[in-house]
Parts: sequence; structure tokens; C-alpha cells
Amino acid sequence: MTTTSTPTTFAPAFAAHSKDNPTRTAPPKCTYTYQSGFGNEFATEAPGWEGALPVKQNTPQVCPYGLYAEQLSGSAFTAPRGHNLRSWLYRVRPSVCHTPFQRASYDSAHMVRQFADTECEPTPNQLRWSPLDLPEAGKVPFHAGWHTICGAGGPETKSGLAVHMFTASADMVNTAMVNADGEILIVPQHGALDIKTEFGKLYVAPNEIVVIPRGVRFAVSLPDGPTRGYILEVYTGRFELPDLGPIGANGLANPRDFVYPTAWFETSEQPIEFTLVNKYANLLWTAKMDHSPFNVVAWHGNYAPYKYDLAAFNAMNTVTFDHPDPSIFTVLTCKSNTPGVAIADFVIFPPRWATGEGTFRPPYFHRNTMSEFMGLIKGAYEAKAEGFVPGGGSLHSIMTPHGPDAPTFQKASTAPLTPVRVADGTMAFMFESSLLMTVSKWALVESNKVQQDYWTHWQGLKSHLNKDNKEGKKELLKF
Repeated sequence: MTTTSTPTTFAPAFAAHSKDNPTRTAPPKCTYTYQSGFGNEFATEAPGWEGALPVKQNTPQVCPYGLYAEQLSGSAFTAPRGHNLRSWLYRVRPSVCHTPFQRASYDSAHMVRQFADTECEPTPNQLRWSPLDLPEAGKVPFHAGWHTICGAGGPETKSGLAVHMFTASADMVNTAMVNADGEILIVPQHGALDIKTEFGKLYVAPNEIVVIPRGVRFAVSLPDGPTRGYILEVYTGRFELPDLGPIGANGLANPRDFVYPTAWFETSEQPIEFTLVNKYANLLWTAKMDHSPFNVVAWHGNYAPYKYDLAAFNAMNTVTFDHPDPSIFTVLTCKSNTPGVAIADFVIFPPRWATGEGTFRPPYFHRNTMSEFMGLIKGAYEAKAEGFVPGGGSLHSIMTPHGPDAPTFQKASTAPLTPVRVADGTMAFMFESSLLMTVSKWALVESNKVQQDYWTHWQGLKSHLNKDNKEGKKELLKF
């Protein structure tokens, strides 16, 4: 017999934004409840188990209902209060109850161990990938479908990041994953993810993201069948909201729009065979358990998984002239030790108004001290007229020039400059990093997904030098 505590009401986080995401899959009838507020101190008990949280202390001699108290620390004990991350979990069995870890008999399909010459290559060229093929139904669970594209640093020194694409076609049945290497930001592009965690359940559809902190156990089911998407993994620190500076107190991603799970648990009166998959040092390890790890009856703290609806982003933009830098669209950032410089930024390009007077409105031509990996959830990206499709990706490395392709430049140079809506029905995003990333040999060659003609998309940008066009009149451009 299995005992399962399940919230009884579904709380849609952003029903008002559903018109911006008509492709979103409706959650199954199994219900979900959430708590809101980025980085809040939460306290939650599974329905029917009120009083499971101890009063006025964390580790009583005997916990309510005979539970075990266990702390999950996401930072050093001595980290400043404003940066200290920890949650207290009150669980049926402590997480230490498993067999020793062994190297898995399989590794995730194409996951890089180290960003060195044996597995990766540096390249200053512009790169673009077509979408990964969806695997056959029932074949590939989430933990076995990671494909490393590029990265830098490594988990051994807790320094750097990795960019992955993922595909999956099978539920994780009696299996859970834990990532000791870093915090992961998951961007589903095709198909929803139904995620169990130690902290509760999250339903994550395309146009939403989910962040799973380092060390949190989770399992992914696929309510829509085979799925794919993107993963940004940071070995350094964690994701935070960016500072707003002159923007003021409000705007961009608002803290209230991030939602966290409420307590939910499952337990069995009889032993069950459960597998725990540990991503440790970019290798997969497995251990056996005779119970579900999703047995937390109550928890409190500020270290937990969360999700965010990208339709809730409050975009800032110019109301006079010129194109703002893409940093204005940052949702989350993982800071480095240098102020204003990120290990990783998660940036989106949502539907919005363009009103720049006398302005070339697509993103400008650019060389950058950052590396930029672009992905597309849906629609058509405003700076690329063709070739960049949902589920694909592109990489423009440090100081590698990039910008709108020739058809986009021609169209934008001659368009009437009335206020227009930009990116309706589209959601593009960028993983940006200050680090120079190397590219996996699988992504460069073996995947057969690199678009070999990508560089040609700029070759149609011809000279328009004309001494009679001192005033920069579009009527004198020759296309």
C-alpha cells in the first residue's frame, strides 16, 4: 500500500498571461499548489499532516509524527545572512539510506566530462544547430538524454558552466536524479515536464522555466510524450535576480512571479526498488534505495526548486531612440566575483513594442567580450529571417562578430518607423557568459546538426557606400 499526500487545488500561477502562450499544455487533473516570492523563507506541511514542522526549533529530540530532521545546505554555514541558503526537511527516512554509489553502466548520451581537447574544441566561428531529433517513445528518460553543447571550467573547482540540450521520451519510474555538480536551469521547448522533487511537485510547460538547486533530488515524467529543451548548468554559485539599478524597484522579472512547491510526499509500507542517479564530476553514478526519496512531509527554508512563467516578464525598452543592450532583458543571473560580470545570464526576448525613432530596430551588429548561446522556444527570432527554428541553437563566442542576417537587415532598413509589436508568438532566449567556452566534439561533428552554411547568411551584406547619401536616407540604399 502506498500513502501519497496530494494538494487538492491547482493554483495557476499566471492565468492572466495565457493568451501570450496559446501552445501551453494544460496541467493534468493531478493538482498542484505553489508558494510565491523569489528566495523567500517558506514553511509548508503536506495536507493532512499539520503540525509536522517543529515549533521554535529545528531538531527536537523526537520530531512530530516520528519524522527525521535533515538540513540541506546550499551555501557554507558561515556565508553572510543575505547569501545563506538552507532548508530543513522533515522526512520519513533520511536521505543517507541508500547503497554505495557505483559508476553507472551507462552515461547520459553525450555528456562532457571535461572541457578539454579530448572531448571539446575551441572555435571562434559562428555556429548554429538544427533541433535535436525526438527519441522513440519509451526509450530515453530525462537523466539519460543530456547532450553537452559547450562549456568552461568544471565542477571540481565549483567554477564555470555548461550548456546542454536534452531530449527525453520515457518517464523516470522509481528513479530519481540528483546533481552534485551545480544548479540547473531547464528550458522545455517541446512538451511539458511533470517534476517530482523532495520539496513537492512542479508542472513546467514550454514558455516556463524551472531551476533545480544543487543537491535536490527530482524525477521527470512526460505528460505530452517525447520532449526536448535546453539546460544551463552553473558550477559557480546560484541564480539570482539581477540588480535593477536606474530602473528602480520594479520591472523585468518580479520576485512575486517565481513559485515554489508546497510539501508533498509518498511512502510505501513495503520495500520498493528505487534507483538514485547522481551526476557527480560530470559522470553518472547509481545507488539503490528501498523507498522513495520523495518522502518529505514538511519543510521550511529558502533553498528549494522553483519555476517561472516567461510571459510574466515586464520588458523595459527605449521610448526615444537607439536599441538597448540585451542585458535589459535579463531574467536571472549567476554572478562572478567581478561586479557587473556574470558567469551566466539567462536573457529572453519576449513580445513587446518597438518605438525607437530613426532607429534600426533589430539587434545591432556586435562583437562582445561575452559568449552567447541562443535558443528558440517558439516563433521566429527577429534578427534571423531563416534557419533559426524552435529547438535549435546558436553560439557566438567571445569577440566573434554577429548580428542580423542580410534579409533582416534589408527589411529593417526600409521599414516604416511607426510603433510596432515585436516578437508576437515568439520566445527566444540567450545563455550569456563571460567565460570562453569550448564546444563538444559531438556537437561539432557527431550530431550532424551543425548548419554548415550558417556563415553564408551574412555574405549578402554588401557595401552601400554612397557619397550622395550623407544624410543616411533609406531611399538611396541599393539592395
